[in-house]
Amino acid sequence: MTAPLLEVRDLRKTFVRGHGSGRRVVTAVDGVSFEVADGETLGVVGESGCGKSTTAGMVVRLIEPTSGEIRFAGTSLVGLRERRLRPLRRELQMVFQDPQSSLNPRQTVGTILSAPFQVQGVQPSGGVLAEVRHLMERVGLNPEHYNRYPHQFSGGQRQRIGIARAIALRPRLVVCDEPVSALDVSVQAQVLNLLAGLQDEFGMAYLFVAHDLAVVRHLSDQVVVMYLGRVVEQAAREELYRNPAHPYTQALLSAVPVPKVPEARKRVLLTGDVVQDRPVGGCAFRSRCPRFAGELSAGDKTRCTEETPTLLPLSPGQSAACHFV
Repeated sequence: MTAPLLEVRDLRKTFVRGHGSGRRVVTAVDGVSFEVADGETLGVVGESGCGKSTTAGMVVRLIEPTSGEIRFAGTSLVGLRERRLRPLRRELQMVFQDPQSSLNPRQTVGTILSAPFQVQGVQPSGGVLAEVRHLMERVGLNPEHYNRYPHQFSGGQRQRIGIARAIALRPRLVVCDEPVSALDVSVQAQVLNLLAGLQDEFGMAYLFVAHDLAVVRHLSDQVVVMYLGRVVEQAAREELYRNPAHPYTQALLSAVPVPKVPEARKRVLLTGDVVQDRPVGGCAFRSRCPRFAGELSAGDKTRCTEETPTLLPLSPGQSAACHFV
């Protein structure tokens, strides 16, 4: 059996907030595990604050994990010094959410796209400038504009620059952290089609982070759903969209607009408040869970309050963290 390209095991990240008597520890990511195979796309979805972007940052080592294991192409990334990490960055790249802040405003596009070759000591056969112009053309930009600055491009064009920088050295895995959330809907489709085309052309794998399930469906082979730092459901794309098991996933999918459907999809409304801190025991979703609020018996509710659910296999390739799926 072929080993996965990326393995994440029991990944955790805590942050300290406040000072003195007001000091508290906040758990952003709590025991997340998943795998990404060569050429595959894993979508990670959830509301803002669920820990998905923190997870993405830890995968590329922009954020140091508190504990857990990250293995990329058989190499453990946790605790790896920058000198040993730098060669791996040639095969592990990232596209950021905000193209405006991820590009140096004082550098031209040509300088920005030349940087990966200079940092890694790579000399393209036709020269760096020719490769930069080719990259710009490949992502749908005018190669004659290589001497312009980021502010002279639209938001969608700036994101294309970010994508061009990420694929410059033909990485094996690109982590996309909400790459289309800051763009207009019409531009989102163009960027998603570009990412799909690049994957077909170069065989790259994607870790695709988003809060929009419709966007994730466009690219993903597997989908991980996160809530308050934990994975609550994981499944193959078609199985998850056809038969969501966790009540949180069902609520997310019920909010996705579906055109030309004979019968309106029943909307699942989440009431209650999001807990500010993950409870020590029990299900963190229970304060908003429709099942907990309605159909469960007193004994079952006690179980939800006292026993933390773990991911349990439901069918081949699908698992969910709920006591009553």
